Amino acid sequence: MAGAVFLWGGLCDRAVLAAVLGEAAAAARLGPARLAGHALRIRPGADHPLLCPAPGAVAEGLLAEGLGAPALARLGFLAGVMDWRETPVTVETGSGPAAALTWTCPAAGDAAPWDGTAWAAGRRAAFRELAEELMDHFGTDPARARMLLPGMRLRAEARAAAASETPRARLRRGFTRADVAAIARARPWAGHFAIESHRISHRRFAGGMTPPLLREVFASGDAVTVLPWDPVADRVLIVEQWRAGPWARGDRMPWCLEAIAGRRDPGEGEEDAARREAAEEAGLALGRLALIGRYYPTPGAVAERLTSYVGEADLSSAGGVHGLAGEHEDIRSLILPTDAALDAIAGGEVNSGPLIVSLLWLARERDRLARAWAA
Repeated sequence: MAGAVFLWGGLCDRAVLAAVLGEAAAAARLGPARLAGHALRIRPGADHPLLCPAPGAVAEGLLAEGLGAPALARLGFLAGVMDWRETPVTVETGSGPAAALTWTCPAAGDAAPWDGTAWAAGRRAAFRELAEELMDHFGTDPARARMLLPGMRLRAEARAAAASETPRARLRRGFTRADVAAIARARPWAGHFAIESHRISHRRFAGGMTPPLLREVFASGDAVTVLPWDPVADRVLIVEQWRAGPWARGDRMPWCLEAIAGRRDPGEGEEDAARREAAEEAGLALGRLALIGRYYPTPGAVAERLTSYVGEADLSSAGGVHGLAGEHEDIRSLILPTDAALDAIAGGEVNSGPLIVSLLWLARERDRLARAWAA
């Protein structure tokens, strides 16, 4: 039974499998199969399960037949990136036992049983996006692609979130992605962040379509910001740190005053990310959060959406230098009256967009927010 593979976990999802196999997916013949002595487990924070030896257990999956060498090579590349081990097995099918190839992992002590229904509802879309970008690296060293996985996961999370959102069009014309012709996409460079090249044509307001346009985008994944505010003392906490963007531009003082900010971990909620970043960057435990908004700070060239909050905080003992040692963060906290922070905008010292947005929003809303939080 040459080309027979036992598929499990997310690989049983047709959309995920199509992303992994590409055009070869159409030739696969799929049928239900069971592998005795194994179970699907998932580690905390992971976006896909592992197939682990488990005496007495049975793992449900699919037997894929008719896979040619290109499809097997693509599956092998995925397994290499994920650090799965190629394993010959015998599975049970409706027609009896069948020999197949699969990929397994050692049992992980912190792994829990995998719930396929919960995964489909919560992580399926992001994993399909991850598989699509990951397979763009097919033909390269799997170990190199494995190093890029953290950045890929951030971008996959952002694309999956965008696809699930319902856009608003009270002022906009109402054009959607259906009004854009995607001609070609390339990713000439990828690390923790990536540069993407998109050749597109889009609908014009006056009718018709533009000629093919080439647009390059810095793809970073989504992030959150939070401005801690003490409503009793009417003071805010802002942070100062060295920033690569001003440095690359040639800024004579490449340290910026900012709101606390950071990227969302895969599967992490926006409010959870804001609270985590406040603890990491300023040693703060936040109270209630007020949503400022969700927006693209540089929509012409950066595929990043920010979600910004004002966070309730007791700043009476806040301050100092914080940050994750493992990421070499060196972040100084400043506590100052809200009006003094607003004056720093007028004086030009506050030069980061999210902090300007957050302070101006707070200036408009602080009386209402103080009443609401006091209640």
